[in-house]
Amino acid sequence: MSATAGASPTLQGQSGYINMPSAAVEADGTFSMGYSYDRPYGSLWLTSTILPMLQVTGRYVSITGTRAFADVKDPDWKGYGRYKDKVADAKLNLWQEGTYLPAVSVGATDLLGTELFKSQYVVATKTFGSARNVEASIGYGRQRLDGAFAGARWYSLTVPGLAVAAEYDANDYTHDYDAVATGAARRKKGPSVALEYRWGWLGAQLARQRDHFSANAYISIPLSEREFVPKLYEPAPYDASKAPTRVSAEQWRQSASRGAELVQALARQDFKNIRIELDGDTLKLTLTNNRIANLGRAVGRAARTALAFAPAGTYAIHITYTQLEQPIATYEFSDLQRLTDYFTGLANRESFLQTVRVRYANPADQLGGEQQGLLAAVREEDNGLAVQVGEDGNIVQLVSEDREANRFKVVPKLGFYFNDPSGALRYEVAAAANYDRRLGQGTYLNSAFKLNLFENISGVTQPSNSLLPHVRTDIAEYKRSSRFKLNKLMLNQYLTLDERLYARASAGFYEEMYRGVGGQVLYLPKASQWAADISVDALQQRGYRGWFDKRDYQTVTALGALHYKLPYDVTATARAGRFLARDEGVRVEFKRRFASGVEIGAWYTRTNGKDTTNPGTPSNPYHDKGIFLSVPLNIMLPVDSQASAGASIAPWTRDVGQMVASPGDLYELFENQRRDLTTYDGLGNFGERRDEQSLPAVNPAMRPVVSPWPAFRWCLEQSFSTTPTLPQWAKGTAAAGGAVLAGALLDKPVDRFMKKHAGSSLAHKWDQVGKATPVLFAGAAAGALAFGDARMQNTGYIALESIVGAGALSVAAKRVIGRARPGEEAGRWSRTADRSNASFPSNHGAIAFAAITPFAQEYDAPWLYGVAAIGSLGRTAGRQHWVSDVVAGGVLGYAMGSWLWQTQRDNARSGLAVSPGPKSLSVAWSGSY
Repeated sequence: MSATAGASPTLQGQSGYINMPSAAVEADGTFSMGYSYDRPYGSLWLTSTILPMLQVTGRYVSITGTRAFADVKDPDWKGYGRYKDKVADAKLNLWQEGTYLPAVSVGATDLLGTELFKSQYVVATKTFGSARNVEASIGYGRQRLDGAFAGARWYSLTVPGLAVAAEYDANDYTHDYDAVATGAARRKKGPSVALEYRWGWLGAQLARQRDHFSANAYISIPLSEREFVPKLYEPAPYDASKAPTRVSAEQWRQSASRGAELVQALARQDFKNIRIELDGDTLKLTLTNNRIANLGRAVGRAARTALAFAPAGTYAIHITYTQLEQPIATYEFSDLQRLTDYFTGLANRESFLQTVRVRYANPADQLGGEQQGLLAAVREEDNGLAVQVGEDGNIVQLVSEDREANRFKVVPKLGFYFNDPSGALRYEVAAAANYDRRLGQGTYLNSAFKLNLFENISGVTQPSNSLLPHVRTDIAEYKRSSRFKLNKLMLNQYLTLDERLYARASAGFYEEMYRGVGGQVLYLPKASQWAADISVDALQQRGYRGWFDKRDYQTVTALGALHYKLPYDVTATARAGRFLARDEGVRVEFKRRFASGVEIGAWYTRTNGKDTTNPGTPSNPYHDKGIFLSVPLNIMLPVDSQASAGASIAPWTRDVGQMVASPGDLYELFENQRRDLTTYDGLGNFGERRDEQSLPAVNPAMRPVVSPWPAFRWCLEQSFSTTPTLPQWAKGTAAAGGAVLAGALLDKPVDRFMKKHAGSSLAHKWDQVGKATPVLFAGAAAGALAFGDARMQNTGYIALESIVGAGALSVAAKRVIGRARPGEEAGRWSRTADRSNASFPSNHGAIAFAAITPFAQEYDAPWLYGVAAIGSLGRTAGRQHWVSDVVAGGVLGYAMGSWLWQTQRDNARSGLAVSPGPKSLSVAWSGSY
């Protein structure tokens, strides 16, 4: 059985039975959402297998029987109702089921926030029977999931989709939030049974627990499929038989109507910003398409049309695809007969590729001028206001658009806001009108108006108590001040500075809350996995009424961003600089793109802004974080479309780590086209031929999951085969003991000094450095593994092994020794009640030295030990550790890193290879076992 067999959601959304998890995870790319009720808990949950072996779940839990803020006298909170909580869960499948071994997974619930439902567990699952229609699981959990648990499921062979599940529920409900009032305290551990049915994407479960029923209904969507609705109404490619009779190149030049007919034929296929030129015997086109999603397919339709209209004697066709008139990709076809043969099926892909050049465009490829003579001959089409039903994913819309992409559009909008004190759910229904106008080469006017039709956001009564500038937390004031607003009015100038170097300058009303001026520069290296940009904006906060009023707050934001493509089509983005509330720091984003084009991601921001608004505290300020989803609507429409829908969810609306809405982010603008350009041959579904559909450029195959276990096992065997001898152990132990004792002599004097200067800015900053040091070193090791050469990759792999080993030994030593921290004021060798948080040894010191030692020894750089020591001793500045704790952790990390480096430094038998190519990125583990 694979880990995906029998993967059905529990009442909490994770794969399992009723309340208990199994080792299974849904197939890679599966996105599920549902609602369950298990008295007293009602859960709206979302689950996604974001990586082949990693399943994450987010749920919004409502607890009946208890008011959220019954003991709070503030009248602003009285309408909130039942207690509600946001929960994040994760499950990692360590290995899939084999012939004899079960699938094994580890998981955790309620990872962030209030941690009311916090648990950790390990579970094993095995299938049985000749038809493998019976599965059984056994596992062990701690905290809320308390002790051993088990589950089983039987799948009917005669009624497909029907199943019966049973489990032993090991949850300890007695310690749940307000368990006595809600009735949860009466729930006991014990058996439960459920009847389940799945039909396609839909599923439901009805369960009988010890004294009540529970229910769960859900939909599971396979995001790994390329589309969900066939393109039944997609217009056919241009029919060459409708083209006029060919003329000579001289006649073509003399009559502007010849080029005008080509422009009109392209415009009728949704091409915009069309420019054509006959340069000698080469027909050149620059254009874009506002509907066709795939770059190769759009260029294919343009090439087919240009081929039909090209004058006799044309030698080549060059097509430059643009976005907002900025050239992105150029396709050069040098054999028009071979191009014709490919469209008609007489030439195969391999022979056709010999006559095609696909490359990044440069400024010279952009056809300049307005070509007034040619455009004057183009007959104006009827671009009146039209009602469209079911277009671009909108139920109804009013649209007017011409061949220069000037557009007026009116669509309905729906917005939701959660967890306001005066009510858990707030909404607004509005009509949004957008008017976009091309003013010149790369110059656009973009505007957006909004009319609120129905809303209850004006009922929000709780003011923000943030001590930071209110850059976002006053959002309710904006929502209720005026029904009709000018949300956006921007003048944007887009420029191509050089090949793969783009810029944007902007001025106007960025969004509902801010106006200003700014710009962005984007660099796209030839190595397609990289991109970098920097944006700077001088901003002023707009007034609540939403027109030309303003507020006093002004700021300048400056953010540099680095984007990197990882395996499994994961993009990692790091943004560093100054944010809206004048706080400085880093925002890290990860997103996974599936074959369907759906993107799921998350962000986390760490800045020096001290947001102490609940759930933040002075000792643990709140840091902005959340998840986001982007859905291309063409996967659900019977015609192709570039439209998409997006949503983001953050635990709280806060002021820390916030960014202004970009008037036109250049990376997002070019990202999809660049991906299509650099995927295999860059032609995509160029000819729209039946035999193309299995090609990697059209349907990229998912890279199979390769188990790292054989390589890891070999490394372990190699390491243990060279374990130090007894004299070496004795010598090393003596040296380590001496170092720790020497450190112990400094425990009291250093702690007295740090206690005396506890309020100084130097001590605080040194403490922050101590906290960050192991994270930075571990990140450097991961970066070396992902991006370095063979030598650096091997060193990075050893460093990560060292981190895991040293960290495990350090945690175990903490529990055994149980030394109190200096800040507990309990004495230097007193024992602490919380052994999991004991002082000796220092985890930070162990991880820092474990990460740095392989690099220091591989590259003969002993100064790195000094960096690790200075960083680790920052933990004494915050009185979190004694000096001897840091020394012991450093010794442990050094010993682990040195041992693994000595045994694996010449590891030529295996290794991770990350190989960027001109149009691909391959990742492989090579080795012999």
